[in-house]
Amino acid sequence: MLETHRKPLVWIVDDDPELRSLLQEFLEKNSFEVRVFPDGRDVERRLLRERPDLLVLDYMLPGDNGLEICKRIRANDDIGIVMLTARNEIVDRISGIEGGADDYIGKPFAPQELVARIRAVLRRRTLLPTGAPIAEADAVCFGPFRIDFQTRVLWCGSEKMNLTTTEFALLSGLCRNPHRPFTRERLLELARGPGSETTDRSVDVQISKLRKLIRSNSIDQEYIQTVWGYGYVFVPDPAKISV
Repeated sequence: MLETHRKPLVWIVDDDPELRSLLQEFLEKNSFEVRVFPDGRDVERRLLRERPDLLVLDYMLPGDNGLEICKRIRANDDIGIVMLTARNEIVDRISGIEGGADDYIGKPFAPQELVARIRAVLRRRTLLPTGAPIAEADAVCFGPFRIDFQTRVLWCGSEKMNLTTTEFALLSGLCRNPHRPFTRERLLELARGPGSETTDRSVDVQISKLRKLIRSNSIDQEYIQTVWGYGYVFVPDPAKISV
């Protein structure tokens, strides 16, 4: 969780020196602490001993591209990641989300938009999604799983399963409202905030990832079920849910 007495630390990884300088200056004027990197090699080494609050990662980097770097980081860390790219087709957006990015912004973009996206990701990491009902419990258990709302960790027995900020926002919203169907539009708000440009297809991708993550050993149990023509609903094991 972010400390309230310090500026959020953002790392910018982009091979364009002019863009790095521009973004650093603009973010610092907007109360962020910023460090910049020309590629991902040093970033991955630095992450072993230091951790920013959020990473702004360019897709088209020399050497390993941003998507590959994002996947490696996401395998071991739930750090916030906003991906930048000139590849602005829907398939690229979906690839970025599937790779673990919390948000995705196409070039060219206004620096003000990036600041808004960064703040939205950081807000989702420290607060419940806007409008989400507040449960008194610190965790919800279903089947062999337990989602801890304080630590933002999903457990399967004793196995720790890290969630991205988007995955946590979606799963926590669904778990806090068992048997209540959510429209894709409402899930978009949970995942990205009101007014997001995220598509219905992106929500379907995220739900598919969550289903794989929380699939029960019993093939008859699908915790997140499709409500055809509407959206999705969370259906826990009634004997094991605790809220």
